[in-house]
Amino acid sequence: MSAPVTESPIVLHDSRRLPGPSLLWGRSGAIAEVTCPDALAERFVDAWRAEARRMLDGVGWTGEQVVARRFPHGASVALSSPIDGMLSATEINEWAVASAAARVLGDHVPPYGVAAKRIRRMIRREARPALVAIQRAADEHGVTCLHDPDEVSVGAGTGAVTWPVTAIPAADSVGWSGIHDVPIVLVTGTNGKTTTVRLLAAVARAAGRLAGFSSTDTVTIGDEVVDRGDWAGPAGARRVLRDRRVDFAVLETARGGILRRGLAATRAVAAIVTNVGEDHFGEWGITDVHSLAETKLVVGRAVLPGGRLVLNADDPVLVEMSRVTTAPLLWISSDAASPVVQGHLASGGDAAWVEHGMLVLQVGGTRCDVMAIADIPVTLGGAARHNVHNALGVAALASVAGLPVEAIRAGLGGFGNTPHDNPGRLNLYRLGGVTALVDFVHNPHGMDAMAQLAGSLPARRRLVVLGQAGDRDDEAIRAFARSTWAMRPDRIVLKEMELFRRGREVGEASRLMEAELRRLGAAPECITHAPSEYDAVRAALAWAEDGDLLLLPTHAERERVLQLMHRLQAAGWVAGHPVPD
Repeated sequence: MSAPVTESPIVLHDSRRLPGPSLLWGRSGAIAEVTCPDALAERFVDAWRAEARRMLDGVGWTGEQVVARRFPHGASVALSSPIDGMLSATEINEWAVASAAARVLGDHVPPYGVAAKRIRRMIRREARPALVAIQRAADEHGVTCLHDPDEVSVGAGTGAVTWPVTAIPAADSVGWSGIHDVPIVLVTGTNGKTTTVRLLAAVARAAGRLAGFSSTDTVTIGDEVVDRGDWAGPAGARRVLRDRRVDFAVLETARGGILRRGLAATRAVAAIVTNVGEDHFGEWGITDVHSLAETKLVVGRAVLPGGRLVLNADDPVLVEMSRVTTAPLLWISSDAASPVVQGHLASGGDAAWVEHGMLVLQVGGTRCDVMAIADIPVTLGGAARHNVHNALGVAALASVAGLPVEAIRAGLGGFGNTPHDNPGRLNLYRLGGVTALVDFVHNPHGMDAMAQLAGSLPARRRLVVLGQAGDRDDEAIRAFARSTWAMRPDRIVLKEMELFRRGREVGEASRLMEAELRRLGAAPECITHAPSEYDAVRAALAWAEDGDLLLLPTHAERERVLQLMHRLQAAGWVAGHPVPD
């Protein structure tokens, strides 16, 4: 009788190349995510270090390094490599993980000699000396170098040149005098990224620049949407930076891209972390807001000398975690008396803040009263405090990037809450006596901002459409319900989002939220269900009466919802009339 098969307590969950600066360090190489009982974690990491070092030395990569980051029930383990050896580095890392796990568990250790011979052959096949040489030359000339499995480019925007990876020229044959970078700005944070990107692009356009930007919605060059979808990772950054029409680049930089691949752009004139709140915990070893903040602060590594990393002084986590970055800071605050801002100014630093209803900017010791907050449409006269912060951040980024104050005024003042300017972000509709807000809010931090805004808007009754993606854990889904109930809405419509079930059963997320809402005191009759996001919005409109406020978070069917709202507004729809299909 054979012994029963038991599952190993040490499991490799993900192994990947790491081309750019990341949470662990600023080097290229390979990274793996491993789950491991806490009682074995230290022994495993020590064994992995030894095995990785052994193989790196054995294949001739004696100058490469190893690094590990522990998190509850696991670790991220990484090793550096030449930029033309990252696939080989993943093989080394996977072998080291398997060998370390076997040593810790007393299992059969994979043979070293056979693996070393195989990996040496792989390194020789993968080697691209021309890529290494062009990267080195780009560094010497102070310009961006981007590479992926298909293409290599040097310079950015109007100064970029791109070649197939199989046809890289000799570095000394390149006309370096015609290659240059354009201003590059990185935008990250839990909420407000896409609005900030769009606002800054509007300011750049007002300054006469042809702005290219990547975001969770599109890649846009000037007024042309060149592709739709989530382009907030390195691939989106490369598409913008390789477009020779672009003379000002704004790159939304998502947490997932930083953790999976690192930063694509490493030469930014400015960067911003808008805020940090609970979202996506449990992925890639990020388990709390502090490790999430540290991840987002990686953008500071890309800020060039003379540039600034813009941080929100009203976010206590960012204030605390700012110590992990060495980039020069520019603080923003909606409070003129912010001790962080005032202390920074007193020490000669730069800041942007709100004072007596005015957006004020001080850079290089020169103060400028930019414009009244009431004249910035996205702030809804100051009621949308999260967009007050976004406007402050944009003014700061624009100033650091060399855009004139006249363009800041024109860009912020001309950018509205419409689907044309900012689709799906705080789009305001007046439908007779009903007010409706369509927004992308999708986490507790964002819902808190929505609750603050809702509390400042007069309403006879309030309704919230609520749903959550299935890739959040149970507690995150309950937390989203709690942040919604803090508004004490008169009606909650729980929506199903088939596109975002992500492994959960149909209705599972809604059941978790309904149970939490009822635990908090929501009456059964105030909760209803809808089979889709679009149906939830229609149900909200059918329920509405004059004087009501409808909060309509929209993700899965945004375009369809926005089209419905436009049709209703154009037709002069009022509460009590039928809602079209």
